[in-house]
Amino acid sequence: MGDQGRRGSTWLNRPRAGLSGADLHNARLTGAALTGASLSGANLTGANLRYADLSGADLTLAHLAGADLLDADLSGANLTDANLSGANLRYANLTDANLSGATLCRANLKYAEMAGADLTDANLTDAYLRRADLSDLRWSNTTCPDGVVRNTPPPER
Repeated sequence: MGDQGRRGSTWLNRPRAGLSGADLHNARLTGAALTGASLSGANLTGANLRYADLSGADLTLAHLAGADLLDADLSGANLTDANLSGANLRYANLTDANLSGATLCRANLKYAEMAGADLTDANLTDAYLRRADLSDLRWSNTTCPDGVVRNTPPPER
């Protein structure tokens, strides 16, 4: 199926779509355009969201464990208390995203753009942050990859 076929779905390209609480586990949403969509409490466990545009989306309490968000745009998204354990966020754009209280244990954030993101009370135990942009983060009571709670970002390892 070509790119047009994937993007031709009537609900994959729904800016501001109302999908709160939807069960989309293991869904193939590659390249989906869900700018500003309401996905609070949605089950996206194991979903393929590579290259998806979720900028400004509400993903509060969303279940994204094991989701593939390679190169996804989550800039300005609200991921408060979301579960992103084991998620692939490599090259993802998380600029100015709200990740307060989010669980990012074992998440791959290599090369992620995280400038200005809020990681207050987030858990990043065993997360991979190599070469991620950690500039201007809000970092308070955050559990670092080494399991230590800090109020400043850890040194790059």
